[in-house]
Amino acid sequence: MASTGGNPVNNSTCPCGSQLTLNTCCGRYHAGTAAPTAEALMRSRYSAYTLGLVDYLVTTTLPAQQSGLDREAIQNWSLGSTWLGLEVEDTALIEGAPAHAWVTFTAQWQDISGKQSHRERSAFVEHQGRWYFIDPTVDLKPGRNDPCPCSSGQKFKKCCSAFF
Repeated sequence: MASTGGNPVNNSTCPCGSQLTLNTCCGRYHAGTAAPTAEALMRSRYSAYTLGLVDYLVTTTLPAQQSGLDREAIQNWSLGSTWLGLEVEDTALIEGAPAHAWVTFTAQWQDISGKQSHRERSAFVEHQGRWYFIDPTVDLKPGRNDPCPCSSGQKFKKCCSAFF
């Protein structure tokens, strides 16, 4: 589903490409239900970009990184693009405490420069029953023996160091 932002009808097809309605797919996560997997979170974040839901994009980013996000840039990209589709290529769950995951995907959109495509392997971490996106554009460089930014209570070297 292509979208330029705004509030679609909840019974329209979800932008994430699931063939479910927005209401039964990503819309429930946007409304506050925790995404059960890293892939579900990643799909809901893509949908949030198509809908201009900047608050959702911020709150689903690792809390230690949220203050480093450029909300205006997120909003401009979100609303200034026509979103053309999402393809999830692979997901990999890394069991542990906390659980981590990789999701590889390609997102397509069109902006004033023309059609664009971006392939990414994104990292996610689960904390207290919620998955969070680890944003590679927000610089967090804890020392190996510092507490992990995901708030797991572990040292960085024993937790998220492989994902930064």
